[in-house]
Amino acid sequence: MINMRMLGNTATGIASSESSITQKERYIYLEVLLQGGAPWGFTLKGGLEHGEPLIISKVEEGGKADSLQAGDEVVNINEVELSSSRREAISLVKGSYKTLKLVIRSAEQPATWQVTCTVPSVLGAAH
Repeated sequence: MINMRMLGNTATGIASSESSITQKERYIYLEVLLQGGAPWGFTLKGGLEHGEPLIISKVEEGGKADSLQAGDEVVNINEVELSSSRREAISLVKGSYKTLKLVIRSAEQPATWQVTCTVPSVLGAAH
């Protein structure tokens, strides 16, 4: 079972290191509740150890986490604010027995993507 809810969005100015142009990028924050136990169906890359944000690198098609997208940033696992350490994140994921609660920061997608994620058949499907 997958439960998703949008927590909000924000605009962030990102300065380019190659020019003085500042881009505006919008993010949405999603709370995702995965149920049923491991395997959860996604892999992580990056993290503090690599000087990068903690990013979902792969999502198993048809798996419990198929509502996530590669490129989503994980900011919270089981209500623990992450320090961006991959080791910490993996420990929290492995320590989840039947339920895994994630807060994801995703670059805002077109409205059709948001509608797709909230279709009742997706929310009620057991994986």
